[in-house]
Amino acid sequence: MKKPVPTIRDVAAGAGVSTATVSKFVNGTQRFSPAVEEAVTRVIAQLGYRSNPLARSMISGRTQSIGLSVLDVANPHFSSVVKGANRVAQAHGYNLLLVDTEENPDRERPLLEALSRRVDGMIVTSRIAESEMGWMLDLGKPLVFLGCLAQHEIPWVAGDDRRGAAMLTRHLVTLGHKHIAYLGFSKSRRDEERLAGIRDCMSAMGLELTVFDGSAPSAQEGERMSSSILLGATHPDALICYNDLMAMGFMKAAQTLGFRVPEEISVAGFDNIDFANYTSPPLTTVDLQSERMGAAAMEQLLAQIDVKPATHSTIIEPQLVLRHSTANRNV
Repeated sequence: MKKPVPTIRDVAAGAGVSTATVSKFVNGTQRFSPAVEEAVTRVIAQLGYRSNPLARSMISGRTQSIGLSVLDVANPHFSSVVKGANRVAQAHGYNLLLVDTEENPDRERPLLEALSRRVDGMIVTSRIAESEMGWMLDLGKPLVFLGCLAQHEIPWVAGDDRRGAAMLTRHLVTLGHKHIAYLGFSKSRRDEERLAGIRDCMSAMGLELTVFDGSAPSAQEGERMSSSILLGATHPDALICYNDLMAMGFMKAAQTLGFRVPEEISVAGFDNIDFANYTSPPLTTVDLQSERMGAAAMEQLLAQIDVKPATHSTIIEPQLVLRHSTANRNV
């Protein structure tokens, strides 16, 4: 016959205390005398008692789960964000529930509304315009947004895209590039910051920027756009791409079309995904610290949940990673 599963009443009887005492001790909501805590701990071990997570959440009002929405789980940038956030969540006894909105703004609201009912707080990335994000505040859960916000009082964590873009552009200009183009993704709010950083630097140098707009932040789109960029009457001597995936797709197609990278065109991206070091040639990029971004967002969210002092905004400094996809034109 199957041995009955021990209950909280069994623990209370064995330890000579009330079920309320056992519940408060197990859930960490109250401390007791050393003798009581030792007795409850001993009986729990003897019986092999395990508390019911659902019952525990009903008592504490906590699910011990955090929601994280990403725009595309296949994008290594978001995989790194998840890794950083999950590491901090687990260290604090929380589980991470992941939602992938698949770069579809129409999916975001219903998915986030459903997710909010199952978690203690959420970290959100979104393609929705900030002017249309007021409903997120009505979800009634602590929130941290990944990316800069100006209109809503939602705490946020972001990389300094503008500064990173300026650093990268200054490097290319120093190498002697004068005809620089940008392959962007205007549906992203981060694109605006990156484009501004590039223009800041080029305007200061008296140079003109050529801009191309992609329809997706993917390697396939970088590959598709290569003909438009390279096969016109003139082509740039350097191309900055919205992210590493687009840069990788572009480089592959450029080489198929007979262009040598970086001898005929230098290429650079953003994010410093792991694969960027293994392209041919390895890709120059701006490291916006994706994993650190996820960790910082989680720390900020947990502080909100625990009603501890928390910063409203965090900007993470970028790092320029120089590899062999960019060449010196001055020699």
